Amino acid sequence: EWSQKRLVWVPHETAGFVAASMKRAQGEEVEVELVETSKKVLVSRDDMQKMNPPKYDKQEDMADLTCLNEASVLHNIKERYYSGLIYTYSGLFCVVVNPYKRLPIYTEKIIEIYKGKKRHEVPPHVFAITDIAYRSMLQDREDQSILCTGESGAGKTENTKKVIQYLAYVAASKPKSSSHLPATNEGGLSFGELEQQLLKANPILEAFGNAKTVKNDNSSRFGKFVRINFDASGYIAGANIETYLLEKARIIRQAPDERTFHIFYQLLLGSTQEFKSNILLEDAKNYTFMTQGGLRVPGIDDIEEFTATQNAMKVMGISDDDMTSIWRVISASLLFGNMEFKQERNTDQATLPDNTVAQKVAHLLGIQVTDLTKAFLKPRIKVGRDYVTKAQTKEQVEFAIEAIGKATYERLFKWIVTRINRSLDRTKRQGASFIGILDIAGFEIFELNSFEQLCINYTNEKLQQLFNHTMFILEQEEYQREGIEWKFIDFGLDLQPTIDLIEKPMGIMALVDEECWFPKATDKSFVEKLVTSHAVHPKFVKSDFKSTADFSILHYAGQVNYSAAQWLMKNMDPLNENIVQYLQASQDPFVCHIWKDAEIVGMAQQAMTDTQFGRVTRKGMFRTVSQLYKEQLSKLMVTLRNTNPNFVRCIIPNHEKKAGKINAPLVLDQLRCNGVLEGIRICRQGFPNRIPFQEFRQRYELLTPNVIPKGFMDGKKACEKMIEALELDPGLFRIGQSKIFFRAGVLAHLEEERDLRITDLVVKFQAYCRGLLARRNYQKRVQQLNAIRILQRNCAAYLKLRNWQWWRLYTKVKPLLQVTKNDEKVMQKENELKEITEKLHHHEAEVQNLDKQYQQALEEKNILAEQLQAETELCAEAEEMRARLAARKQEMEEIIHDMEARIEEEEEKVLKSGEERKKLQQHIQDLEEQLEEEEAARQKLQIEKVQAEAKMKQFEEQLVASDDFKEKFGKDKKNLEEKLSDVSATLAEEEEKAKHLLKLKAKHESTIGELEDKLRKDNQQKQEVERAKRKCETELGDMKEQVLERKQQVEEIQLQLGKREEEVAQALMKVDEEAAAKANAQKALRELESQLGEVVEDLDAEKEARNKAEKQKRDLNEELEALKNELLDSLDVTAAQQELRTAREKELANIKKSLEDETSNHEQMTTDMRHKHSHEISQINNQLDQLKKTKTQAEKGKSQLEAELADLANELKATSGNKQEAERKRKQLENHAGELNAKLTESESRCTEAQERLGKILNEMESMGSQLQEAETRASQASKSTDGLEAQLSEVAANLEEETRQKLAVNSKLRALENEKEHLLEQVEEEEGKAKTLEKNLTTASQQLADARRKAEEESEQVAKLEEYKKKQMKDFEEMQHRMEEVQSSNEKLDKSKKKMSAELDDANIELDSHRSKVLELEKKQRNFDKILAEEKMNGERISTERDNAERDAREKETKLLNLNRGLEELQAQLDESERSRRQLQAELDDLVNTQGTADKNVHELEKAKRQLEQELVEQKTQLEELEDELQQTEDQKMRLEVNMQALKTQFERDLAAKEEAGEEKRRGMAKQIRDLEAELDEERKQKQAAVNAKKKLETDYKDLESTMDMNNKLKEDALKQLKKLQQAMKEIQRDAEEAHASKNEVLQQSKDLEKKIKALESDLVQMQEDLSAAERARRTAESERDELAEELSSSGSKGALAIDEKRRLDARIAALEGELEEEQTQSEMLMERARKAQISIEQLTTELAGERGNAQKMENSKMMLERQNKELKVKLEEVENSNRAKAKAAIAALESKVSNLEEQLSAEAQERMLAAKGNRKLEKKIKELLMQLEDERRHADQYKEQNEKTNGRMKAMRRQLDEAEEEISREKAHRRKAQRELDDFVESNESMNREINNLKNKLRSAGNVVMAAEGFKDKKREKEQNDK
Repeated sequence: EWSQKRLVWVPHETAGFVAASMKRAQGEEVEVELVETSKKVLVSRDDMQKMNPPKYDKQEDMADLTCLNEASVLHNIKERYYSGLIYTYSGLFCVVVNPYKRLPIYTEKIIEIYKGKKRHEVPPHVFAITDIAYRSMLQDREDQSILCTGESGAGKTENTKKVIQYLAYVAASKPKSSSHLPATNEGGLSFGELEQQLLKANPILEAFGNAKTVKNDNSSRFGKFVRINFDASGYIAGANIETYLLEKARIIRQAPDERTFHIFYQLLLGSTQEFKSNILLEDAKNYTFMTQGGLRVPGIDDIEEFTATQNAMKVMGISDDDMTSIWRVISASLLFGNMEFKQERNTDQATLPDNTVAQKVAHLLGIQVTDLTKAFLKPRIKVGRDYVTKAQTKEQVEFAIEAIGKATYERLFKWIVTRINRSLDRTKRQGASFIGILDIAGFEIFELNSFEQLCINYTNEKLQQLFNHTMFILEQEEYQREGIEWKFIDFGLDLQPTIDLIEKPMGIMALVDEECWFPKATDKSFVEKLVTSHAVHPKFVKSDFKSTADFSILHYAGQVNYSAAQWLMKNMDPLNENIVQYLQASQDPFVCHIWKDAEIVGMAQQAMTDTQFGRVTRKGMFRTVSQLYKEQLSKLMVTLRNTNPNFVRCIIPNHEKKAGKINAPLVLDQLRCNGVLEGIRICRQGFPNRIPFQEFRQRYELLTPNVIPKGFMDGKKACEKMIEALELDPGLFRIGQSKIFFRAGVLAHLEEERDLRITDLVVKFQAYCRGLLARRNYQKRVQQLNAIRILQRNCAAYLKLRNWQWWRLYTKVKPLLQVTKNDEKVMQKENELKEITEKLHHHEAEVQNLDKQYQQALEEKNILAEQLQAETELCAEAEEMRARLAARKQEMEEIIHDMEARIEEEEEKVLKSGEERKKLQQHIQDLEEQLEEEEAARQKLQIEKVQAEAKMKQFEEQLVASDDFKEKFGKDKKNLEEKLSDVSATLAEEEEKAKHLLKLKAKHESTIGELEDKLRKDNQQKQEVERAKRKCETELGDMKEQVLERKQQVEEIQLQLGKREEEVAQALMKVDEEAAAKANAQKALRELESQLGEVVEDLDAEKEARNKAEKQKRDLNEELEALKNELLDSLDVTAAQQELRTAREKELANIKKSLEDETSNHEQMTTDMRHKHSHEISQINNQLDQLKKTKTQAEKGKSQLEAELADLANELKATSGNKQEAERKRKQLENHAGELNAKLTESESRCTEAQERLGKILNEMESMGSQLQEAETRASQASKSTDGLEAQLSEVAANLEEETRQKLAVNSKLRALENEKEHLLEQVEEEEGKAKTLEKNLTTASQQLADARRKAEEESEQVAKLEEYKKKQMKDFEEMQHRMEEVQSSNEKLDKSKKKMSAELDDANIELDSHRSKVLELEKKQRNFDKILAEEKMNGERISTERDNAERDAREKETKLLNLNRGLEELQAQLDESERSRRQLQAELDDLVNTQGTADKNVHELEKAKRQLEQELVEQKTQLEELEDELQQTEDQKMRLEVNMQALKTQFERDLAAKEEAGEEKRRGMAKQIRDLEAELDEERKQKQAAVNAKKKLETDYKDLESTMDMNNKLKEDALKQLKKLQQAMKEIQRDAEEAHASKNEVLQQSKDLEKKIKALESDLVQMQEDLSAAERARRTAESERDELAEELSSSGSKGALAIDEKRRLDARIAALEGELEEEQTQSEMLMERARKAQISIEQLTTELAGERGNAQKMENSKMMLERQNKELKVKLEEVENSNRAKAKAAIAALESKVSNLEEQLSAEAQERMLAAKGNRKLEKKIKELLMQLEDERRHADQYKEQNEKTNGRMKAMRRQLDEAEEEISREKAHRRKAQRELDDFVESNESMNREINNLKNKLRSAGNVVMAAEGFKDKKREKEQNDK
């Protein structure tokens, strides 16, 4: 079923995926029948997954699965698990499924099996992974890491134990002496002291860090990284353990059916009663922190475990005192929970009624009871600089107690880990490298996940990123090694967005830390801030209203819902400061040591003070849980990145802890979380399946039979040929150097095809075998029947003869006769003959084997020589590489020194910035105090300011009253004014003070801002320094990687150099080819002329050949008649005459074939000539049409030029009036005229070039009559040249238009214009003459064409005559031929006709395809034309938008005019108001003069004010006049713009109307053309259908002919069978004789050849010995170089890790070279042995040669006997032939009649074929006409485009003119302003004179100037309008 593609995987609820067979498809769904239940189900195609072939069941490496999907991975794991195979590889990592039972796979024997073995040599195991890590550490000197991840209960801890056990066994250090016997482990393994300690560290950590959970009875509730150090020789030198995320919340409460850490239960059950009383321990039920009491675990004895932990602690070197203090701390942490607090009724204060438990805790921890209770109930909190006691509620006290209990146990656990590390690191041996084992929790997805799950998942994201990075780096390195083209992809970047969301600034952890700073922050505020800042992030998901989760994150394993409850508390992990201080000052030194370096996140650090300026910054700093964990994780990731990681993924099969059961959904979920499926996803993007060439060829050569030739072929070439035959998509495979790579699923497809092919072959083989067996049975039965009959007959005869006396006498006499012995002698001779022949064959085979061996020896010699050359080259390359690497090493050392110097500088900068930061903080404090003081002063000033404002209001009221009663109280007014002045003075002083204070405040604020900016900058610098440090660390790691990459790059560069050199060579070849192409292009015309002459000569030669053929035909006819007469006469002639007759018949057949070939070639030549003639005639007609079109276009251009000349004449008349102004500017424009003259000369030179080209074209046209084949090329050249002339004419016209415009703008010389006019007229006349010459040439060409047509018709008539004559001669020839030959020839003709018919059918199909392609091309051209139309529409829209923009500009200018008018009106209003104010002031002055007598003082001031007012009046008047002038100017501009706008509008409307009309005309023309094309398409379709019908008829006729042919063949075979039998017998006898003679000669030649080969082998031996000596010399040189390299490497060993790596690689290279040299030596020895064997075989051959010569003489005697027998057989043959001739004559007559009928049918079919060919030619002509029409339409479109460009150019010119007019207006404005300034100066100089008279004169003068300026402006305006016209 699988081979028929029916079995697939279908999703299932419980089983995950179930096997099912596909039945039928229903759209997107497929009906499927389940294999187990045979139930039919509908499944969508997307849910189905492919199934692997049965070959891949229980695959050890899942990366080798051809179908990489979830179902296949799950099925493979299941099958292996059920078979007891818990370990499975998946690419780079090992998947482990927990067996839930003890397996005997971890013993010492198993370790010995896996020790030093490669991965593929042994089954999957964690020992194999560990051994690979250990061996690669020793070989590569690279640190290794083994990462064990998985869920709780998956077996991480057990696997880490096994890893440590394996390393302790393999890398155990040797004992110093026999007296110190090593300790033994539980499993009977012997280790040293350090190894024993390393193994005993695990029970201690398990006791203190492991606990029972629902999933696992021994679940490690912390992560650990065990770092085992090894020395240079590979022995363990020490170890170190780092722990992560201890679950300390388990101390205070446990879930149902769970326990706290094992040590509590071990201590309670395993210790004695006395010891319990000493450390105040009670029963487990009495402790509130142990919520489940003394829960027992089946299979775990806590008492035994306690003794094991105590022994392990003793082995680790922990003293008894330390152990008792540990148990005291554990007892105290348990007793913390038994302290019961109560709350007072009236207050929130909590109380402790009974302090007995507190006394016990205080006694155990070594502190006072009162201090303990006071610290919990009334702690002291620092507020500002003072300490305050704070009342605590019951909940707060309980929270503080729980926090202290958790913290004490955590500090104890950390102390135990550091103690273990101290004992493991005490050895003096230096660790060269290490292996790290990471045992950490896997990805966790619960219904609701908290802060701990975020940390775990964050860790797994980082580890998965590391895995993706390393996995695919190795994968891609293999691609590079194999030379596959591959773009490097960093799959670690896929997880970067999620990691950035968690760890980056403003990420989740950063926001948690930020919220922890604020005391009023809650979990809700944190979630709100998180949603606002990350709502757009792709990996962040908001929570729904219904869901209980606060937010979700899209991890690589799926979406995880997080609840933010208690996140801030968990992150801060606050402790009671007072209790921590008491514990730090404890009387117990152990407790004091534990709490020595505690970082407290207390309540005082959370307190913040609020002032009137806002919150003050925090005084102290504390580190949160997230910060500490991020630091730990970053360090871990740095160490892991610097190591080579090995991954072990642990999987829990079920939650029931049952062996042999798999919960499929649970396993799939873990596969996702562990990154197995992620790794498979990455594998799918590459080429996961790979097979060596030989295996691929062996397995899949079935699919490609007869593709690989016999004999030796390279595996890579064979695979390439096989893949070409398989027709695989190039994207599905890559061919490397030694393997072939496939995408996922390709091998499954090949396996399916292979299975189908094998089934077919097996079925055929079975059928063949059954048939053979049946035939054998049948033959046996027949033989049995015959034997029975013979037996019966013999028995009957014997019964008759037994009593006859004569018979008895005969039986007695017969043995005595010698005649009966002749048969025996003949049998003996025959047996001897057979033996001789067998010996001959045997000797021949031996000779052939010797030849093959000799050839193999030669080939091996050549290969060895090539290898030697390659080795010498490799040595040279190695030396170059060594030199380069040394240089690179020096560069890298310099870079490292620079980086170290930079790091030192950066550290110094960091220290400096820290000192500056402290100084700035002190300065900020001082400034804050100053600010407080200044703020108090500012408040006082504000109060005073408010009072002053009140006083001001009062004074204002008094002023109002004084204004009302001014007349009555003048004296009071004076007093009040004095008081007002005093108050205003005081006010001004107060305001100045306030301003001064505000300035001071602004300064202080700016200084504070600057200081804050400095602080930020310092922080940024610090961060940058840290980043630079990290970069340096990463760069140091990368440098090692770069060394490897550089080597690969060197190899790649060498390959690229080779490619570049090839490219350069190709480029040079291309340059040479281009140069040759140029030369060929120049010689093409001459060659074409010579070709025409050759064609004419060929025609003459063909005519002569025809005449010769006719003569030969006549001669042959005569000979045939003579031969026929002779044959009829000599029927009964001897065998010699018959042989002559057969020879002549063969010659006749050959001559007949040659004649038929010549006739067919002649027919083909004639048809080709006809095709060429018709094709050339059609092309010439097309060219004539094109020339006519070009002529019409030239006439149109002529008419346009004449119209432009008339316009020019009118413009010249108009410019004659402007001669005077033009003469002024003549000097400036003479240079411009010179440039124009140069352009004219250039245009004239172009015209002359065009004339020369025309002359060449005319010469070519004249030679067209004699050169029919070149007519097409010359016509195309003529069309191209005419197109070029048209383009040149259009360019000339454009140049003329530009020149005329320039002349209009510049008003240059009249004479130059007249000369240009005369030149243009001459050019027009010349062009007319050219057109006339072209017409003459066309007429001559048409006459030549007519002559050519006549010649072609005459030739076709001659061909028809020749064909008729040929038919007549063929009939005569057929009548003269022999009847047997006629049958044979008719059969051959039918075969040829069959082939021709098939070829014609193929041609018809090809023509149909070509018609289709042409139709598609026409459709494409139609689309292109539609695009052109759309572009023209776009141009029209663009012009309309430009018009709209111009209208907008006009409107804007009108709005500007209106704004200016409004401004004038406002100025006039201001003038009126100023006059009114002046009058009021004068009135007030008069009142003051009248009322006050003391006003004499202010008279002087009033006069000053009056003068100022008068000056202001004069300035305002002048401004008014200027504004009026500007108004007039703007009005004039407005008028001009309106006129220009109207003119532009009219032009635009005209242009648009013309374009629209032209567009409509185009559309109509295109619609007509489309209709015509559609009609022609319909006609072509009809013709296509007719051709298809004709094809069907031809096929039916073809079938009929085949049937008739079969009949004829049968008759022929029946007639020839008997002849063949006799002829074969004769031939066999002759062959035997000839072969015997030939074998004799061959044996002699072989003996000579063998002698030569012996000599050649001896010479080869000598050469091989010389080569051996040369190889030994090369080996010695290589060894010396190796020694030198080793010395250099040893000397450079102290220079760094890079040099060591290089040394290792060079050593490996040298070792490889030595191995290769040894291989060469062995090969040379093999060759010597072969040479010896060859000498021995030669000696044997010489002995055999002598024997064979004697045999040859015997063979000659036997040959003579055979010749006699041959003569007798010939006589018999002649008699048989005479009897068969009569029968053959009758059969031949019947066959001749049938052949004549068939030939008539063939001639009819040939006529039909000719008609079909004519129809096809007509279609081709129509298609060419359509193509010509399309080209015309394209030209029209190009013309329209040019017109559009011209209109655009005119528009641009109009715009330029407008810009120039505006510039002139601005210049005139500037002149006018200058004139007005001069007038103002003149008025000021003449002020002393009479103002009124001068004013009148000035007004008259200004009026006169204005009139003159206006007239001048009007004249200029008229001139511009004329120029514009």
